[in-house]
Amino acid sequence: MKIIVLVKQVPDSTEIRVDKVTGTLIRAGVPSIINPDDLAGVEEALKIKEATGAHVTVISMGPPQASGMLKELYGRGVDECILITDRAFAGADTCATSSTLAAAIEKVGYDLIIGGRQAIDGDTAQVGPQTAERLDIPQVTYVDKIMEVNDKSVTVRKSLEDTEEIIEAKLPCLLTTLSGMNTPRYMNCNDIVDSFSKEVKIMTFADLDIPAEKVGLAGSPTKVHHTFTKDVTAETETYDMPAADAAKLIAKTLKEKQIITK
Repeated sequence: MKIIVLVKQVPDSTEIRVDKVTGTLIRAGVPSIINPDDLAGVEEALKIKEATGAHVTVISMGPPQASGMLKELYGRGVDECILITDRAFAGADTCATSSTLAAAIEKVGYDLIIGGRQAIDGDTAQVGPQTAERLDIPQVTYVDKIMEVNDKSVTVRKSLEDTEEIIEAKLPCLLTTLSGMNTPRYMNCNDIVDSFSKEVKIMTFADLDIPAEKVGLAGSPTKVHHTFTKDVTAETETYDMPAADAAKLIAKTLKEKQIITK
């Protein structure tokens, strides 16, 4: 079985600045980590590998320095790491990102794809589902337990706000995982040593059969129109009231605000 895990390097900080011209995050000088939901997906893939002998490939789309993050995953026990990186991919929204990931995944081949529910620097939860749609395969989101997997199907538990669902999906399919579903393992000494000699494979725009207008800013139908920081002053009003009254006040204020902005 070939498992692909989608991971993203994200800023390990709440002090994020936004480029006022492009509307994209300024990542320079900000420490980075592996997105927590994605790391849970890596752990689940490694568990399946231990049980079935599956081959685990990690794919990440990001800047060249993300290769360091992928080396860390070699230290955790993955078999192959691929970094999709090219200036042509810069500024991609979820639509363009999923197009790029799907093109790379088709090149690699797969039986099961696992990705985190969402990235902490965007919180859209769109990339996984969009990638599945582009590959035309089934998907199950918000997975908090992989119960059984074989050559033909996977059975999972999907977590909803007030209930859970047990779902069986035919392979190939895509799952998105929740960070609380497991405790990711630490790197071990043998794999850390081996990681220094292992290659992070690079895929660029030239390696993917995808039109230029489908990637990066050019392939992103959503744009950040404007960003600003809300000033907090001593004149800010505070309220102490029952929840029902607070809901009415919020609705009234939003309605008035909408009228004013029109």
